[in-house]
Amino acid sequence: MAFGHERLDVYRLAIAYVAWVYQKSRGLNGLHRAARDQWLRASQSIPLNIAEGNGKTADADRRRYFEIARGSVLECAAIQDVLVVGEALTEDESRMRKDELDRMVAMLSRMGGRGYRAQEDGSEYESCDGGDDGDDEIR
Repeated sequence: MAFGHERLDVYRLAIAYVAWVYQKSRGLNGLHRAARDQWLRASQSIPLNIAEGNGKTADADRRRYFEIARGSVLECAAIQDVLVVGEALTEDESRMRKDELDRMVAMLSRMGGRGYRAQEDGSEYESCDGGDDGDDEIR
């Protein structure tokens, strides 16, 4: 059984990005150590805040976590710029990953907007009596 956040495209995209950051970070030492550490923290913040935000019931709380995740995405884009300038990441590789970051920003902006609510598909649940009295039992 999957958690609700695991069904979100933005969450899966964020997890794939974190995996790439871990891979790239293995080779960053010395001069690039500070950027590496910040990049790891910022990239991990994205899926963690998506998951926590998706679990909130209050709209304001949910929006706040999605906005924090979006901020972490933007931070990762800036860190990639720093790594390109420091010659630890190529322009092409950064550009490709920035396309993914841009998709995440768009998704999180929409999710952080008013009226958004990530929900499970209701088809998994059926009422026992078929009525609509609000006391339906879930199977």
